[in-house]
Amino acid sequence: MGYPCAIMAGAREKVAVTVRGARKDDAQALYECRSCPGVVRGTLQLPFRSADESAESLSQSRPNVHRLVAEVEVRVVGMLTLEAGQGRRAHVGRIGMMVHDDFQSRGVGTALMAAAIDLGENWLGLHRIELEVYTDNEPALALYRKFGFEIEGTKRRVARRDGAWCDTFVMARLAPLDHA
Repeated sequence: MGYPCAIMAGAREKVAVTVRGARKDDAQALYECRSCPGVVRGTLQLPFRSADESAESLSQSRPNVHRLVAEVEVRVVGMLTLEAGQGRRAHVGRIGMMVHDDFQSRGVGTALMAAAIDLGENWLGLHRIELEVYTDNEPALALYRKFGFEIEGTKRRVARRDGAWCDTFVMARLAPLDHA
């Protein structure tokens, strides 16, 4: 089941996006996404990851980890991972997302977030979804705020990027209290 939608984002051309579950044969396209300079700069991932590492990460299946990919036409252009907590944190999900540089600000992130929130709140029963984002990643911050995420704190000097220390915000979205 996918979540097709078309969204206009800023001055960039809108694209029709379908979100579906990741498959092993998505590994090469996801490797290409991970290798984009903007993805490396905007995520906590290290540069120079191998295609084999992408394939290996997709082959590792855990029941609490849900990988969603975004397709434009037949091309995989992004991925969002939603990891549901366990035990006393079973109501909490944590997300990480990447969108290919050529498709940023074109509605891909919006489609992935909408699908992840639907999955998390309406199917997995999550009441809290959290993430971490660089404090200077304005497009991502705007996307997350649009979906009701709020900044809960700042992690100082949490990562290195381009030889310098970077801070991240911890953000979370809480489901409405009347949500089942």
